Amino acid sequence: MPVTHAHFPDAHRERLGASGQQQLKGMVKLPAWGGSGDGRTRLTPTQLRTFAAIARHGSSRGAAGELDVSEAAVSSHVAALRKELGDDLFHRSGSGLAFTPGGLRLAARAVEMLGLQDQTIHEIRAAGEGHRVLRVAVSSLFGEIAAPGLIELFSSRADDLQVEVSEWSPDQFPRLLNARVVDVAIGPESKSAPESIRTNQFLRYQLVAVVGARHRLAGRRLKPAAMADSTWLLGPSAVDDTSSAGRILRHFRVPEDRQRIFPNHAAALTEARAGHGIALCAAHAAASELADGRLVRVDVPGAMVDGVWSTFALRHDVGTPLANEIIRFVSTPRAIQAMLRGSGANIGRFKPRVHVTLWS
Repeated sequence: MPVTHAHFPDAHRERLGASGQQQLKGMVKLPAWGGSGDGRTRLTPTQLRTFAAIARHGSSRGAAGELDVSEAAVSSHVAALRKELGDDLFHRSGSGLAFTPGGLRLAARAVEMLGLQDQTIHEIRAAGEGHRVLRVAVSSLFGEIAAPGLIELFSSRADDLQVEVSEWSPDQFPRLLNARVVDVAIGPESKSAPESIRTNQFLRYQLVAVVGARHRLAGRRLKPAAMADSTWLLGPSAVDDTSSAGRILRHFRVPEDRQRIFPNHAAALTEARAGHGIALCAAHAAASELADGRLVRVDVPGAMVDGVWSTFALRHDVGTPLANEIIRFVSTPRAIQAMLRGSGANIGRFKPRVHVTLWS
């Protein structure tokens, strides 16, 4: 099944209204193109393309190879970005790069802007060829762990169906749905969804704190204070205070200087396997490694939380037929199996992903 990559949400930014735009601006500094000399932050397409390649490959060398430039040129663009934005963007670690929260968000926005042209062309061609398109927003953890298996299975049911998947913070789901930017959203349950949104729970999961077998905390009964003093290796979901990861961090009062944010959860888990800190993962996704001892659950109360993944969509009278179709599909045995088992890729084999994937 062919898979292409693009990014699309800002194509609909004007439909979110002034309030929605202000919230999105709070998530990331939105750069402007070119340089008019008016004192505003200016980023060039070349700089953004370079940073997107770094996030995709997890290294400056990989980015230089993709762009066919020298590593010195890549370093020069990164230095310019750091100076312009006042943010380190990423730090080097033993197994790759650890992105700052600002760097993580810049990576997403860079891909978004650079991919907007390709996405527009795709949408026009799809409409002309009579394809049905389903736009799905997902939370970062669901997008990495469960969405690939689900969307691949769902999209294979019809030749004329294309599915676009974009990663968003769950607190943006209602606004995206009401603005018709997406047709359905999937992520952790919400107890504060507005009346215009219907939610359906479909799969329970457990988020657990783990360390590598050689870590000093492995196999020890701990006090909560030990958790706050440890290094935490975290995926993008930790940026969201309402996520399961955010709940665990708040429970142990982990200070920000103990939190290292990675471009995806798999990269954080790789660092944990090497004994560099505590990571969070879905228990079912790491079941084999927990069973054979490569990963060890941290033995302290509060190091595991239960979560529920849910679908979010507009009420039936305004929802789309495709949204209703996937909402029914996610709770079927075949869909549950696909989400739990995925496409067969080991959890540590995922690469930093472009935020929107098109299945056709």
